[in-house]
Amino acid sequence: MRINPILLQVFKNRFAAIAEEMGVTLGRTAFSPNIKERRDYSCALFDRKGDMIAQAAHIPVHLGSMPLSVKAAIEAVEMTPGDMVMLNNPFCGGTHLPDITLVAPVFIAGETAFYIANRAHHADVGGMTSGSMPLSTSLFQEGMIISPTKLVEAGEIDRKLLDLLLTNIRTPVEREGDFAAQIMANRIGQKRLEELVAKYDLATVERYAENLNDYSERFMRAAIAAIPDGSYTFSDQLDSDGISETPVTIDCLLNISGDDARIDFSASDPQVAGSVNAVHAITLSAVLYVFRCLIQADVPTNAGCGRPLSVITRPGTVVDARFPAAVAGGNVETSQRIVDVVLGALAQALPEKIPAASQGTMNNTTIGGLDPRSGMPFAYYETLAGGHGAGPAASGESAMHAHMTNTLNTPVEALEYAYPFRVTEYSIRRGSGGRGRFNGGDGLVREIELLADAEVTMLSERRIHPPYGLQGGEDGQTGRNRVIHADGFRGMPGKFSARLKTGDRLRVETPGGGGWGKMT
Repeated sequence: MRINPILLQVFKNRFAAIAEEMGVTLGRTAFSPNIKERRDYSCALFDRKGDMIAQAAHIPVHLGSMPLSVKAAIEAVEMTPGDMVMLNNPFCGGTHLPDITLVAPVFIAGETAFYIANRAHHADVGGMTSGSMPLSTSLFQEGMIISPTKLVEAGEIDRKLLDLLLTNIRTPVEREGDFAAQIMANRIGQKRLEELVAKYDLATVERYAENLNDYSERFMRAAIAAIPDGSYTFSDQLDSDGISETPVTIDCLLNISGDDARIDFSASDPQVAGSVNAVHAITLSAVLYVFRCLIQADVPTNAGCGRPLSVITRPGTVVDARFPAAVAGGNVETSQRIVDVVLGALAQALPEKIPAASQGTMNNTTIGGLDPRSGMPFAYYETLAGGHGAGPAASGESAMHAHMTNTLNTPVEALEYAYPFRVTEYSIRRGSGGRGRFNGGDGLVREIELLADAEVTMLSERRIHPPYGLQGGEDGQTGRNRVIHADGFRGMPGKFSARLKTGDRLRVETPGGGGWGKMT
């Protein structure tokens, strides 16, 4: 049947608005600062097969991998009206254990017509250290592993299951509030899709959802066709896996043929002992993100965007880890390096379009202990922004999240209200961006004084290998972690865990972005 181009745009925006409203609901009703302040969550809509129709402009590393979680839930659990399935298993389409996905069917006239899902990063899900982002060597050390399981059945929360989960978490009240927010976000999505079908009928809604995927595919193929045919290679390294000091290499071979792209990571290093292993879903997410950035038009990011992309990995490598590899840092750190190597390969094909490397890390900071104000446990998690890489037309932005994370910061006021902390410095790290015709963006400095004894864990990168410059631009400065005591300071590695005392300060200086072009 003929597709009305005006109605196609109407549906594009209606689908996106539903996902955005789900996100607003989740953010406004959540308990944890990580979700309500930083907005570390994502929401999306899927067709009856589990293919993505639309997403909100949330977290790239969540959204590219979420379809695999939705399909895992569909395959594992028979869902009936009122059900919701949760999972966080990285080997079932998840990313790492703190990211818990909640999937719900949308029934129309007695049959499943759509699925909706949201994924939120919970500040603690158990495991060996507060915040569930440890220097681990096994998935079992990182927290509770949840394979697809019904949290809500026929509209009622499974209280026994929820109590079991909350018993194994350091901050059960906060977690229960966040679970409730995820449930309400899905209910809003269900209601809005039902209203959309009531207005246009199911056949029309499904037809336009399918055509939006075709629409996005055409734009992606046009973007790939604009890249010169050929093979392009690039490799870069993670500083370490947190267990040994050995660098970890990620290698990309990019083949462009017409309007198809083949991205091969088979030459990357084998999976490692530490937690920087990435599951296949993360690699797919990073590649989809990079190629979506090549499309300048306002097209929906959906299943159609991925059709022209063939992502090749070798099982058992750091970009396609096998169970039970430790993966807490793969989602946040390795995803960033995968982006860097794909952009590095594309820079050879499109030297006047691709920017230099951004900070290349999320600077994951977790702090946990007992809050002396309440006597209750607390668990703080945050990713810290840094410098963006400069491009062929402008300098990089400073002190902003880049690439696979799209979160906000936790405001100082919210941070000091929620946790026993005092923020003693929060500033731009001037001069940390690489120089060039256009300068890389600067990183930031965040220094936190502890007002209680606490356990601190950092997972960060680009402390040894700097963000690269392009076309003659200088590299950005590496980041730096310090623990400051009353009698002096200690320089800390990129990945560490330490028990600190009241009055100690954690100082994180994040990397700057690479410069672009030779200085004139």
